[in-house]
Order: sequence, then C-alpha cells, then structure tokens
Amino acid sequence: RRGTPPAPASPSSASPPQREEGRSLMALVTIALGANLGEPLATLRKVVSDLKSSPEFSDIRVSAFYDTSPVESSGPDYVNAVLQARTDLEPKEVLHRLQALENRYGRVRPEGVVNAPRTLDLDVLLYDDLTSDDPELLIPHPRMTGRLFVLVPLADLTGEDFVLEGRTLGEWIAAVRCKDPSQSIAFLAKS
Repeated sequence: RRGTPPAPASPSSASPPQREEGRSLMALVTIALGANLGEPLATLRKVVSDLKSSPEFSDIRVSAFYDTSPVESSGPDYVNAVLQARTDLEPKEVLHRLQALENRYGRVRPEGVVNAPRTLDLDVLLYDDLTSDDPELLIPHPRMTGRLFVLVPLADLTGEDFVLEGRTLGEWIAAVRCKDPSQSIAFLAKS
C-alpha cells in the first residue's frame, strides 16, 4: 500500500479528523507499540493478543519486535513494533481504547515529565490518509519520521517504498541514520 497523506492543516484551525463521504467504514489504523519497563516483549505480545481478541479491530498485522535505544528519553532500551488493523472506530475512539490499554498495563504519566520510561506506550501513527491538527490527536504522528523505532517496523508492514510526507520510508530511514547515529535498532523477535 502506498499513500501520501495530505499536509496537515494549520495548527490554528484545530479541527477534528473527518471521514470523506463514501469512505469505507473500516479504516486502516497504524499503531506504534513500545515499552521499556517490566517485561517489555511479554507486555507487547499480550497487548497484540488483546487487540486481536477485540471485536473493534480486525485484519491485524504486526511487524517484528525490535530492541531500540531510547530517543529523547532515559532508562533501559525499549522494545518496539508497529501494528496495522482495520477498525470502524473513529480516530479519537481508537486513541481512548489505546489509553485504556496503557492504563491497564500500568502506564504512569508523571506530571511535568516528557517521555518517561514506561510499561506501555501506544501511539496512533496513521489513520487511513486522514490528517488531524487536533492537539489531543495529531495525525500523522508528528515525530514518526524522525524515529527509527517507528520507521523500521512500519517498513516491515508496508515496504520501504511506502510514501510518507513526500518521501519513501527507505529515504526517511536513511536520513534518520545519517542525522542521528545515536538511534540504534536491532531485530529482537518475530511477531
């Protein structure tokens, strides 16, 4: 699947994402999974199982799991993956389901601390080709093109020729490796 989402609207317009008239009810949502506290790989496998057993998500595909260095964060290395699923939930409904899962797995959001180590982190990366400048849910995820822990697993599912914000994933991956060699990523396990 190749797609080029339109450019996000200006931040001052902050409008919720809308489905185009006549669009299929089942949207393709792309979700980043990550954890670096507790037993991260076991946690992510359980989350994938939870999502697969949910009637709200179908046709689930999961990348490999990767061991990754923290980016703008601290603590032990992360385990990351990317998941794609079909859903008839609206984007914010997906976000709220993911936040409920994070809470169930002990996610703590310390006040005033950005990118704290976590038992589980689930982010909506893409929702079909929609864009949203709603501060609660920015789509596409605003930092995904600078993160190997998102780009490499996403390429597992879409291929490196997938176009995102005017560049292929392969181009984004090469650019991040050149710009920030401190980001490391290594295959950990099959999904």
